[in-house]
Amino acid sequence: MLEKNISYSDDQAQAYDTISEILRSAGVDISNGMLEPHREGKTSIAAVIGKAGSGKTLLLAQLYHALKDTGMNIVSGDYEPKARKDRRTLAILAPTNKAASVLRNRGVPATTIHRILYTPMYDPEYEKIAEWLAGNGSRPEVEGVTDISLDRAHNFYASNASIPGALAAAGLRGSDFITGWKRREDPLDIGFVDESSMLDEKQLEDLKEIFPTLILFGDPAQLAPVNQSGAMVFDALPEKRRLVLSRVHRQTQDNPILDLAHALGDSTLQFSDFENMVEEAARRDERVVIGQRVDSDLMARSPVLVWRNVTRIKLIQAFRGAFDAPFEELLAGEPLICDGIELPIKHRKKRLDLEARGLIKGAQVVYLGLGRKPGFSRLHVIGAEQPQISAASIVKIEKPGEEEPFIPFAARMGATFLHGAAVTIHKAQGSQWDTVQVFAPDIYVAAKMNRTEAGTQLWKRLAYVAITRAENRLIWVVRNRLARPSGPLVVDDLTAEIPNFDLTMEPVEDQTDGIF
Repeated sequence: MLEKNISYSDDQAQAYDTISEILRSAGVDISNGMLEPHREGKTSIAAVIGKAGSGKTLLLAQLYHALKDTGMNIVSGDYEPKARKDRRTLAILAPTNKAASVLRNRGVPATTIHRILYTPMYDPEYEKIAEWLAGNGSRPEVEGVTDISLDRAHNFYASNASIPGALAAAGLRGSDFITGWKRREDPLDIGFVDESSMLDEKQLEDLKEIFPTLILFGDPAQLAPVNQSGAMVFDALPEKRRLVLSRVHRQTQDNPILDLAHALGDSTLQFSDFENMVEEAARRDERVVIGQRVDSDLMARSPVLVWRNVTRIKLIQAFRGAFDAPFEELLAGEPLICDGIELPIKHRKKRLDLEARGLIKGAQVVYLGLGRKPGFSRLHVIGAEQPQISAASIVKIEKPGEEEPFIPFAARMGATFLHGAAVTIHKAQGSQWDTVQVFAPDIYVAAKMNRTEAGTQLWKRLAYVAITRAENRLIWVVRNRLARPSGPLVVDDLTAEIPNFDLTMEPVEDQTDGIF
């Protein structure tokens, strides 16, 4: 079996065995690749808990492959084959688009929690193509879709396993084949939830209604949801269902960023000692940098991480000034953060449509330009499986010392956005970037305040979350200065995130119809 090709640490092996037993009691035997019919009434929940570098993602990926080898149906969120009583299902979830995309980049077909709570409704004709691609039907004949188009769809799906991407490769737009969204009515089977430290009690209850067997993966050193007083949802589980992983040194050796993150676990460590450690790491390894100024070029794709809201607003204003952004409008390439959907209850279907396209609260977005209708924006949703959309937007740009934000343009209702060149460390949870800038003066202020959260000094939790957002390079910014940009804002780099098919088949602005 696959797990035998991996050299597990003792606690990883124990966690794997415990989860295997939980799955076996639910009728899924990953050791022998056997499935039994689902049995009603049997529920189970467990959590795999560990700090950065402890191997949580490796364990999740190996469990996914083992479950896939049993023949379980993997529910991705973009399309779900028609329900069959004999089918066992697995869904792998994350709270945000970015967190889900991190898993997808590692070969694990993750989707957001929202995309599991709400499922797409397909046009019956085009659903025939989806069923065929998923292996549940014969090659269809659909009016307006040629054999060449079906071949393109089939080839795309064989390499990407995305139904919307395959249909787009066949020349269809999302508004052609997705007619709406509905709250899930039928439960699924087994759910894996990454970044579960971000879950609140309400989200956990929603997931427990859908999944009889639920495995959480989370980091206890991160910041808890703001409404839970420092507690995380897995804290209340029985001890035997909290499977704790330690750092796996052979997998994370020679990683100065993880060394710094784990050093924060020392209860005697002072802020000045930690800064000395950062400086020492920077002297011996180019992956850690002491920044004398904030890099404005990086801010366009990787926001500066701060603690205080006032710092966030000042850095955003400095960023816009550095790129000569007009006061009354946005430039193509400016980063935004979705702050929610402002729609009356009677427009619930439109809300679901926007959220299903990736515009959930906290989603990172890049502004591409004005849409065809007043108040509409063309947007690139970072981490979304189909990232380019057009939607009615309300953009708010906050200014230092002013209670009311400036709104350069707005629809009457729609998705609301704040500027995303700088974000709070709390909002950055669940995301990762290749290079991350951490604004150290804010961490110092938190250290001087001597606040604690769940028994740990707040500045250490902030520093831990901030530096572990960096995949390869950490810039520890020590001065309140902004470097001049090397050139104007661009959007050319965003095409790398778009599925490999002819973009003229699904133009961004054409998706306006059907949203509002």
